[in-house]
Amino acid sequence: MTGNRGVVYQGPGRVEVQDIAYPEFELKDGPGVNPANVGRKVPHGAILKVVATNICGSDQHMVRGRTTAPEGLVLGHEITGEVVETGPDVEFVKVGDLVSVPFNISCGRCANCKARRTEICLNVNPDRPGSAYGYVDMGGWVGGQAEYALVPYADWNLLKFPDRDQALEKMLDLTMLSDIFPTGYHGCVTAGVTVGSTVYVAGAGPVGLAAAASARLLGAAVVIVGDSNKERLAQARGFGCETIDISEGDPGDLIEQILGSPVVDCAVDAVGFEAHGSGDKAGEEAPASVLNDAMNVTKAGGSIGIPGLYVTGDPGASDEAAKVGSLSIRFGLGWSKSHAFFTGQCPVMKYHRELMMAILNDRVQIAKAVNAVAISLEEAPEGYRSFDKGAASKYVLDPNGYLGTG
Repeated sequence: MTGNRGVVYQGPGRVEVQDIAYPEFELKDGPGVNPANVGRKVPHGAILKVVATNICGSDQHMVRGRTTAPEGLVLGHEITGEVVETGPDVEFVKVGDLVSVPFNISCGRCANCKARRTEICLNVNPDRPGSAYGYVDMGGWVGGQAEYALVPYADWNLLKFPDRDQALEKMLDLTMLSDIFPTGYHGCVTAGVTVGSTVYVAGAGPVGLAAAASARLLGAAVVIVGDSNKERLAQARGFGCETIDISEGDPGDLIEQILGSPVVDCAVDAVGFEAHGSGDKAGEEAPASVLNDAMNVTKAGGSIGIPGLYVTGDPGASDEAAKVGSLSIRFGLGWSKSHAFFTGQCPVMKYHRELMMAILNDRVQIAKAVNAVAISLEEAPEGYRSFDKGAASKYVLDPNGYLGTG
């Protein structure tokens, strides 16, 4: 048995790369593991040697201390790897396969999975429907910011890349299939983006940039990205988006300067619960501001996709209501405009095969759109710090030297 190292949450503002247990085909007790999952056998699983694993904005929420994540949690839900061992119940996945891992853990057997709602699988998390690797209240499955990781229900969950050499050549793009590319795409699909649409994407972080790239892939006529981070807005302009700096005024007024109208066909919230206000309130945390702005700028009858994360427990919230996920949303405005709202995790398996083909056939350059930067596993703490400061980059960890950082 070989060793293993992974990125471990040490409390607000701190992560460390530490020696961790090598995966076994059984879920062990540890930080965040639901007692009902302790000892759970995984004969249907596969152990991966991690090829690439990414730092996500959702991880950053935990590291900032904005969730109830326990110290000692091994982080990471964006995983791409090479199969090195399979359990006795695995039939189709083979040792040596290069695969993408959906961040949703799903069984493939329950009613929700059979309805392609893999983000709310009923069988993998005793806490609530839906699960993910290395994340708070998600059942305790060990995270994948590590050298090796276990994936349950491997035949169901894993997406095999058809050609090894081609996959390694495009790995910075393909690693985005585990989360942010399907998540951004899902935000656009649920918002109703289609050929000729005008689209407002709130947030120019990696998911916002992935949503903007997805909107263009879907044929949008104009994609407007809003943020106050000038480097991230420049990144959006680099692949053909219009941008607004929300610190300069009301988003509707700024959109009107571009379109001649203050409304768009649809909107995507790629920010989530750590949102800030706009104009002279741009420096103030206002967790409902993006949702309210989206309702303001979306036309009557339009839809709003909400891939941005919202939580039920936020100990660092700006007010008592927000600490339990209660936000001052102008729901009456949305109701009066007959808006449709689409929330929740992205069901990655609904989209990842098609998006893989778009990458492999050069229909999209998602790594370039999000400015993917490969770093070693040992550099993960600095990657977290840089990302938290607003770097216009998507950090991709290279635990085993596949990407050439070792």
